[in-house]
Amino acid sequence: MVGAKKKVMSYEEVRRQRVEENKKRMEDLNLLKLAKHLRPQPNPSSNPSPAKPRARRPAVLAPARRSSRIADQPSVSYREGPVEPLGETRRTFSYQRRDLLNRVYASSEVRQYAIHRAEELQSTLDPEHPSFVKPMLQSHVTGGFWLGLPSLFCKTYLPKEDEMMTLIDEGEEPSQTKYLAGKTGLSGGWRGFAIDHELVDGDALVFQLVSPTEFKVHIIRANEVGGDSEKENQDEEEEEEDEALEKGKRAKAKAAEKENKNEEDDDLDSTRRRSKRIRTGRK
Repeated sequence: MVGAKKKVMSYEEVRRQRVEENKKRMEDLNLLKLAKHLRPQPNPSSNPSPAKPRARRPAVLAPARRSSRIADQPSVSYREGPVEPLGETRRTFSYQRRDLLNRVYASSEVRQYAIHRAEELQSTLDPEHPSFVKPMLQSHVTGGFWLGLPSLFCKTYLPKEDEMMTLIDEGEEPSQTKYLAGKTGLSGGWRGFAIDHELVDGDALVFQLVSPTEFKVHIIRANEVGGDSEKENQDEEEEEEDEALEKGKRAKAKAAEKENKNEEDDDLDSTRRRSKRIRTGRK
């Protein structure tokens, strides 16, 4: 410890000596005086004066300059107003936003069976009114709520410009939707129809055009399709159980009949043996 302190003291002593030597050399060379002369001196006249606040001029409300050609015409207002869809009053719906995190997707079997039933229903409709089958996807009944229609059907039967279309359900309840001719689909109003009728992924709809701007909509529900298939499976299982019971009953009846026949044969044999013994004893 003592040796370390001596080393530190010696280092500090050497450093102090070097600083003193450097100062002495600078004094001999007059470097300190030269540095003072080279340092810029402050100019008292160069101090900026405080800025004076500017007096604001009162605003003069003058009419805007207009061309002499339209000076006598009323001014144009560019304020945007509410846009009503094609002159129709917008229908309001009392529903809540669907939970997009808990979507339920239909299986391919249920979806195909619903389409099959919708095609069967379409075959029974009046052929004078064109129709088509539209299976429901998640984008049709949740989230975006955009329903694209078959382009060939739209170009052949539907209006060439945007038009309000009426959808009539099985209960003869009308709903207004906006048909976009350029995109060949239903936009405004379709969301309310889908939610009011509780459409889900896998449902199949039959659209029948009963007038140029009116669709009759038949709904084939996926959950009902599943229930029908389950019922059919249950009926098949019950039929198989009944057949198995009938087979069991028939097998039991055959076994009982065979047993009775064997008993009768045994009785006949015993009778024959008894009669034979009697005849032998008489002899």
